[in-house]
Amino acid sequence: MITLQDIRKAHEEVKKVAVKTPFSYAPKLSETTGFEVYLKKENLQNTGSFKIRGAFNKISSLSIEKRKKGVVAASAGNHAQGVALAAKYYDIPATIVMPETTPLTKVDGVKSYGAEVLLYGTNYDEAYAYAVDYGREKERIFVHPFADDDVIAGQGTIALEILQKCEAPDAVLVPVGGGGLISGMAVAIKSMSPGTKVIGVAASGAPAMKLSFDAKKPVDTIEVRTIADGIAVRDTSEKTLNYLLKYVDDMILVDDEEIANAILYLLEKQKLVVEGAGAVGVAALIHDKLKLAGGSKIVSVLSGGNIDVTMLSVIIEKGLLKSYRKMKLVVTLVDKPGSLMTLTRILKEARANIVQIGYDRTSLDLKFGDAYVSIALETKGKEHQELIKRMLHEHGFRFEVRH
Repeated sequence: MITLQDIRKAHEEVKKVAVKTPFSYAPKLSETTGFEVYLKKENLQNTGSFKIRGAFNKISSLSIEKRKKGVVAASAGNHAQGVALAAKYYDIPATIVMPETTPLTKVDGVKSYGAEVLLYGTNYDEAYAYAVDYGREKERIFVHPFADDDVIAGQGTIALEILQKCEAPDAVLVPVGGGGLISGMAVAIKSMSPGTKVIGVAASGAPAMKLSFDAKKPVDTIEVRTIADGIAVRDTSEKTLNYLLKYVDDMILVDDEEIANAILYLLEKQKLVVEGAGAVGVAALIHDKLKLAGGSKIVSVLSGGNIDVTMLSVIIEKGLLKSYRKMKLVVTLVDKPGSLMTLTRILKEARANIVQIGYDRTSLDLKFGDAYVSIALETKGKEHQELIKRMLHEHGFRFEVRH
C-alpha cells in the first residue's frame, strides 16, 4: 500500500501539469443543508477532471525505455484525457479504448491531445478487457484508471491541497467508481487528520464498491446503469477495496434522480458545471443522506465537469418541469377558425409565455372535427400553473398536463 510520503512525492510530479484547483466555502449549500460545506473544484482542473493527477504520476514514474514504447488505457473519458495529456507532455504514443456509449465531448477531448481512440464495448469493463489485450499485443504499458499504486498516489494529492486550506474537516465526501480517488485521498486524510471521516458516495446504478464495502469482500455486479458515467464501474477492484476497508469510514448511494438534482443545483446556485460523478457528494448533501451532526464541517470533491451537453439539456428540461417553471399541456380543440386564437388569448391573460406549440388534427384517437394542440409554457411556480389550469377549465377546454 502507498504511504503519505508517496502522495507527497506524487504532488511534486503532478504540479507540472495539474493546477491547484479552487477550494471555497459554499454559503447557499451550507444554508440548505445545515452543514458548513466547502467544495474542492476539480471540475476546473486541466482536462476537466482530477484524473490527470493519477495518470501523469503513473507515466512520469516509468523508465525512459518503458515510456518510449507508448501507453494504452481504458476509460469512460476522464482518465482517457489524463493519459492523453500526460503522453503529449512526454511526447509518447497513446491509445485509449473507450466504451461505445462514451459522450462525444469526451472522445473529442481525448483526440485533441493527439491520442488514438478505439471505441469498444458497452461499458468500462468491456473496454478494459480489450485494452489489456491490445497493450499486450502491441507491447505498450497499460495505465490502469484506479487499480495502480502510482495512480492512487496521484489522486491522493487532492487531499493534500484540501488539508492545506482546511486543517481538520469533520468529513470529506468522495465520489467512488473503481475506488482510486478515495483510496489515495483516504491514505492522506487519515495520515494527516485521523479524526476526519472519509465517506464514499457511489451511484445506486453502479453499486459494486458499496456492496463490496458492506460485505468486506469483492462483489461484482451484472450491469451498470447511471447518468454518472465517470463512476459506472461494474466490477470491484480488490486492490482499491483493501484501501477502503482500511481507511474509509462509510459508503452511501445516491440515485440518478438525486444526482440530476445536484447537477442542476450546482449549475443554478454555485454557477458550476459538474458531471454526474462529480455531483454525487452534493447529491448526498441536499438529499439528507449523511448521519452527521448539524454544523459539521464537510468537504465535497467535485471530481469532474465533463458532462455531455445533451445530458445537461435533459437535466435542465426535467428540472424546469419539476420546479414548476415549465409546463407542458395537450389541449383538445374544436378544429375551426378562431379556436387556437381563443386558447392563446387565455394563456396571454394568465401571463404564461408560449415557448413551443404543435397542432395535430390527424391522430387516430381524435374525433373528426377535433385537434390536439401541444403547448410548452414558461411559468412562475406551482400557483401560476394552478391558475392556468383553472382558467382553461372555466373556458371549457379539455386538456392534460404532460410530465
